[in-house]
Amino acid sequence: MNAAKRAMEHRPSEDASTLVRELSTRPMHIRQVDVLGTTLRVAIWPGQRGRTPLLMFNGIGASLELLAPFADALGDIEAIAFDVPGTGGSSLSPIPYRLWMLSMLASRMLNALGYHRVDVLGVSWGGAVAQQFALQNPRRCRRLVLAATSQGFLMRPPKLSVLAKFMTPRRFNDPVFRRAIAGDIYGGKARVQRNLIREFRKTSKRGYLMQQFALLGWTSVPWLPLLRQPTLVLAGDDDPVIPLVNAEWMSKLIRNSRLHVFNDGHLFLISDAVAAGRVVRDFLLEDAT
Repeated sequence: MNAAKRAMEHRPSEDASTLVRELSTRPMHIRQVDVLGTTLRVAIWPGQRGRTPLLMFNGIGASLELLAPFADALGDIEAIAFDVPGTGGSSLSPIPYRLWMLSMLASRMLNALGYHRVDVLGVSWGGAVAQQFALQNPRRCRRLVLAATSQGFLMRPPKLSVLAKFMTPRRFNDPVFRRAIAGDIYGGKARVQRNLIREFRKTSKRGYLMQQFALLGWTSVPWLPLLRQPTLVLAGDDDPVIPLVNAEWMSKLIRNSRLHVFNDGHLFLISDAVAAGRVVRDFLLEDAT
């Protein structure tokens, strides 16, 4: 009975591994890593030795499959992505968590995988985690990339009609609903390409709620000027979720930063993965010898 149960629990990971390999043109590996009472599903795209690997934090409710086209566009830069607890193939966190706790979890995960220094990229909700990680790990985080994200509750908010559609994971769990609202909430190319996000994995309501709780009341405004990492801020000029002005504010608050704006919406890392990958790659390698 126990053996049958273990087999059933393992099957989703095997299915997910196959799916990512079909989506990604680069060689990649899926691992299960046990950290602080949580089993994390991790994807690694191996890269050239001697170059700093890139740790990627995904958007709220999204599984790591969403980042596969962008990882392909990075070429030979090693990339690491993982499903946040309660999302994709990762187990639920045993307790509610805050962003500083998730940052600590990610650092323990890197230790378990044998990584020391990394560059860090965060997209949307994951951009808040990336900021927190950079603050808590000033020596471990070499460079920082913030994509389609904000500085927390002191941001310029989206319209209530847009925000309301983000309060539940229905946009991940209901493909018909997702296609219907894609243009309104994501903007940019999603206005005409309403199938940009495929249904990779459904997101649990409890896991989604935990991600929302982690961000509740959080803001980076008081300490963004303290960040010393060279930072690239990426934004879309037609982003209903994170209005462009937020990226402009962040790039002014972070001393060693620059801003790059795409003619797109919230999903430019997906809809324009090749161009986004080129911009990020150039930034990460600009001081390589």
